[in-house]
Amino acid sequence: MTNSGGCAPSANTLEADPRAPGRAAGRRDHAAGRRDGPAGTAARGRISRAAGFWLLAGTLVAFMAASSTPSPLYVLYQQRWGFSAATLTAVFAVYALALLIALLTVGELSDHVGRRPVLIAALLAEAGAMVAFLTADGVGPLLLARAVQGLATGAATGAISAGLVDLQPGSRRVRQLGALVNSAAPSGGLAAGALGAGLFVRYTTTPTTSVFVLLTAVFVVLAAAMALLPEPVAPRPGRGRDALVSLRPRAGVPRHARSAFTAAAPCLVATWAMGGLYLSLGGSLTAGVLRISDHLVGGLVVAALTAAGAVASVTVRDRAAGRVMAGGSLMLAAGTGLTLAALAAASAPLFFAGAVVAGCGFGSAFLGALRSLATLAGPAERAALFASVYVVSYLAFSVPALVAGLAVSSLGLRATATVYGCGVVVLALLAAVLGLVRERAARPA
Repeated sequence: MTNSGGCAPSANTLEADPRAPGRAAGRRDHAAGRRDGPAGTAARGRISRAAGFWLLAGTLVAFMAASSTPSPLYVLYQQRWGFSAATLTAVFAVYALALLIALLTVGELSDHVGRRPVLIAALLAEAGAMVAFLTADGVGPLLLARAVQGLATGAATGAISAGLVDLQPGSRRVRQLGALVNSAAPSGGLAAGALGAGLFVRYTTTPTTSVFVLLTAVFVVLAAAMALLPEPVAPRPGRGRDALVSLRPRAGVPRHARSAFTAAAPCLVATWAMGGLYLSLGGSLTAGVLRISDHLVGGLVVAALTAAGAVASVTVRDRAAGRVMAGGSLMLAAGTGLTLAALAAASAPLFFAGAVVAGCGFGSAFLGALRSLATLAGPAERAALFASVYVVSYLAFSVPALVAGLAVSSLGLRATATVYGCGVVVLALLAAVLGLVRERAARPA
């Protein structure tokens, strides 16, 4: 939705009807249909739209928690099977690369066959991935488990993100809720997964099995609950043919959203690249540079980063999207600078402080980027747009971390992290400038 001057998204972007970007909204909603009635009502045998919204939010948290759960366990796996930092980051990166494959092939599928069937299949596949973790007895099975997990998460991500906007409550005060949950839930889920796994390491004798028993049960229950989800995408003629066509890998950014997407890209890359550093090598940095042997600390560092991101998302939710993206990017740059100083001084308190500040920047910058894009697509385009957001995000999440793992053998852990962090700072500063430019352009003449 543009402002009255027809400019890019303004502070009121998500105060407009979340289903209706611009004047084409009415036509798109009519074409897409609404199978389960108005907000707050439920078709027979289905939960209400409001309950469906929160079910999707919880499912997104669960997927993200499962994705970060292995992070505190990587050092244990490394000690058990004796693999290098390059192999460690490969195990981390294969998840994100598999996720990208899923996003590029089935990212739009829920726009054609519905949110519910895609999500049920993804949840069952995720439960299978948790079982694969349970039975892993070497690097190969671990890579397989992460790959299946990535495919399942990628299949679910676009459908969940679009469904949150479809089903968000319609009152004026909460119309930003879909974008807020899309931004805060990943951060909150990542924090919960890392911290929970760290607690399993500290307080159980079989952390690499017990945590995955719990997650298997969670995803089986969610798959059963998803059968009750109200379906926002109504059937239409030719949807089977369209669904097959949608499996062809392609970009999913609508033409009218491309300039906003390009402006948001440096922000997406900077935030998720920093997250990738912490989630892949965070445990190695605390052990190898800060000389902390307690594996719970690795989980606490990831939790500090991601929990701060979730809190920041809630705090700045009512501010202008461009300003939020710019301010968050500046905080990300500052937090990354603190992290680099902490590694140079081998200071654990400064390292945690850097994680918190960078996390605040992560959450607010990502929210600003999402809010600048959230209402630029109609119901039949949303899953593809959000899939594209996560394609950029997860490329930034995985590829730099994989390169860093390869560089550790020649540069060393501290120097590799320093070069990596400097790159994040440069991108974050660029994102801040672009955010301010977009915000100024969005102001009425």
